[in-house]
Amino acid sequence: MTARTPLDSFLGALAADALAMPVHWYYDRLALRRDYGRVDHYLAPKNPHADSILWRSSYTPLNERGEILHDQAQYWGQRGVHYHQRLEAGENTLNLQLAVELYEQVRAQGGYDAEAWLQHYVDFMLTPGRHRDTYVEEYHRAFFTNYARGKKPAKCGIADVHIGGLAPVPALVAALGADAPMLREIVRTHVGLTHSAPEVLDAADAFTRMLVRVLHGEELRGVIESEANAWVSASKMAVWLLESDEQVVGARLSPACYIRDAFPAALYLAWKYARDFDGGLIANAHVGGDNCHRGVVVGALLGAAQGVPPSWRQGLRLHGRLAGEPVAG
Repeated sequence: MTARTPLDSFLGALAADALAMPVHWYYDRLALRRDYGRVDHYLAPKNPHADSILWRSSYTPLNERGEILHDQAQYWGQRGVHYHQRLEAGENTLNLQLAVELYEQVRAQGGYDAEAWLQHYVDFMLTPGRHRDTYVEEYHRAFFTNYARGKKPAKCGIADVHIGGLAPVPALVAALGADAPMLREIVRTHVGLTHSAPEVLDAADAFTRMLVRVLHGEELRGVIESEANAWVSASKMAVWLLESDEQVVGARLSPACYIRDAFPAALYLAWKYARDFDGGLIANAHVGGDNCHRGVVVGALLGAAQGVPPSWRQGLRLHGRLAGEPVAG
């Protein structure tokens, strides 16, 4: 087994997101395999994206305080545009890029400061060129619409119910350490800045508890079975083992981004592949849907349990920013 540290949970999340990035939000699995084959290493995205609905999405900033699309605005409303078209193999999507920013800020400051983070988040999103991702999730658009209306940053979040709200959890666990005082409260506060829906906050807390227990050496399957009862039962997962991943995440549970199905789906995949890091990341990518944000949960739990193999660190673009970082205990 590879040596494990709190940073491994975050690297696992980054690896799962980067692997899934080119096939993010593919719901037609035949198209996914036609366009990318077996997704078992980092790949670059291709246009056209067979299932892209970016042509149905729109965002018009109210003023300069809401200008977050920058040079990507021209692609919104067009058919076939890949959500992450300008990213390269091994790069992370916007929410995980922000998670790295959060990790670095917390490490540099020696602790978490919500006000400091919100200012950094605003500066990051309003500065052209800080990222090259075409798609920005609904919660970003809502936040900056509220900000453009003059609300204070702490009041700009919404009751978003998508699994993307869990993206910063492994970053906070890695930056603060599994034994950090008030860790669960900090996670809940941070997630609530943008995703105040009770079910997302509850999922973030459950996710944090699981990561802490696994990083303390407990066996991943047992942790999931004891912590996930509000989301999915051990008996149900045992029955699902008789079915394909595509059947479980597709027919039993929606592959879409809504937390009520996406979080149980991620927990099931982490439970099934508890001793198979490669298999878990690859399976998550192949079942499509919101595999990037679902992958945050899968990758973080598997990384915490097994460590992240060198093969997944190589080619992960943001790994260089984290390599050599002293890791909180």
